[in-house]
Amino acid sequence: MHRRIESRLVIATHNPGKLAEMRELLAPYGIEAVSAGELGLDEPEETGTTFVANARIKAVAAARSAKLPAFADDSGIVIDTLDGAPGIYSARYAGANATNSQKIDKLLRELVRVRVTDHGRRARFRCVVTLARNGDLLGIFEGKIEGKISDTARGDSGFGYDPIFIPDGFEQTFGELPEEVKNTISHRAKAISGVAEKLKRLEFGR
Repeated sequence: MHRRIESRLVIATHNPGKLAEMRELLAPYGIEAVSAGELGLDEPEETGTTFVANARIKAVAAARSAKLPAFADDSGIVIDTLDGAPGIYSARYAGANATNSQKIDKLLRELVRVRVTDHGRRARFRCVVTLARNGDLLGIFEGKIEGKISDTARGDSGFGYDPIFIPDGFEQTFGELPEEVKNTISHRAKAISGVAEKLKRLEFGR
């Protein structure tokens, strides 16, 4: 049983799928969270060249604008056969306004183009979460999960590349796994647990 943390903070995202998952992961800790989108905050340009840099940009900007502690994640799928792509460009891999289906289709076409073998389908999801307050960075937390890319999209749960990612130890994709299972093993769940541990040691008042 997690000790409840009496705190309010900003989730620096405008992505509804990510927001829903973040709130689900934060719920056991008793953390009250409002999103940057709900507060009407502008989305800063992600000019960083690493997951850490982009997460920091978003968290610091939200904390300064909202005058509340804030955290942000930058996450993506990393495929060695594609030299680490899509990586930090996962959300924009098929264009700024591409749908999840379009991003998945492009990724699967790329794997066909390079004539990938089964071993070449090895992949991992990475998530870096940064926590900020008053414009200062308070912590960096990372989670990752290893797996492989499926031949086709399977399942309707989750968002992003979930329907083509099969985590090690499972036969189902993240899109097929029950939410309660995914939220136990996912890269984002691992990173969020680090944030919660940090919050336990800080005094965040309502």
